[in-house]
Amino acid sequence: MDNDIKTWLYDILQSINEIDSYYDNKPRIFEEYVSDIKTKRAIERNLEIIGEAVNRILIKNKNFKLDNAEKIIGTRNRIIHGYD
Repeated sequence: MDNDIKTWLYDILQSINEIDSYYDNKPRIFEEYVSDIKTKRAIERNLEIIGEAVNRILIKNKNFKLDNAEKIIGTRNRIIHGYD
């Protein structure tokens, strides 16, 4: 596998693990997420990283199999460009 793709897959995994770490031993309650601006921004940043990594993987190899890739990229784009 291409080293760039390995790096981007690692970035995705790290971001997922970081998001999970915000909720160690805590329930995931949407209302608490919305009211906790620091956690919200941190999760948004990780979703941006995930979306960008998926986008780069598909640019490098359009046949690389990633489930829901377009939805992931779309979520990243909404976070980045829909800040208002």
